[in-house]
Formats: sequence, structure tokens, C-alpha cells
Amino acid sequence: MEFVCPLCNGLDKWSKKCLKCGGEMIDRGPVVDYMDEYSPYLSNDITQKVDGACNDKCVHIFKCIKCSRDKRFEVKRVKM
Repeated sequence: MEFVCPLCNGLDKWSKKCLKCGGEMIDRGPVVDYMDEYSPYLSNDITQKVDGACNDKCVHIFKCIKCSRDKRFEVKRVKM
């Protein structure tokens, strides 16, 4: 069994409200995907060590569709 991010794997969908304008914030993916052009294609064993979160968490960027503000949220990985 391994731990996987429910958002990255389509097992869950989060809805967040922007604290600045109240608009809807959408998931733009894990922060490690934005580190360089190859990071989206690297193994999770490598990328989960560079996002600054514990191994049981995946950090996602949510962006407001109204004011473009972004915020990071830690997502708890689940055992599969």
C-alpha cells in the first residue's frame, strides 16, 4: 500500500472561497508541478521531498477565478 494525494488522483475535489473577494478558488495542481518543466513528470518519491510539507501531505495551489489571488493548501495523502 502507498499513500496518494486524493486531489492529484481524482479521488476528491475541493471547493475553496477566496478570503480577499469571496470568489471561487480552483485547484491548479500540486506546487511541485511548477518548480521546473520536468517536475510534473518525476516520480512522487522525488517530488514529495521538495515541497516543504511532511511526507503524508501534498501542497496544492488554489487560484481565485475572480481576483487571481492564489493560496497554498496542504492535502492529506490517503492509503491506497
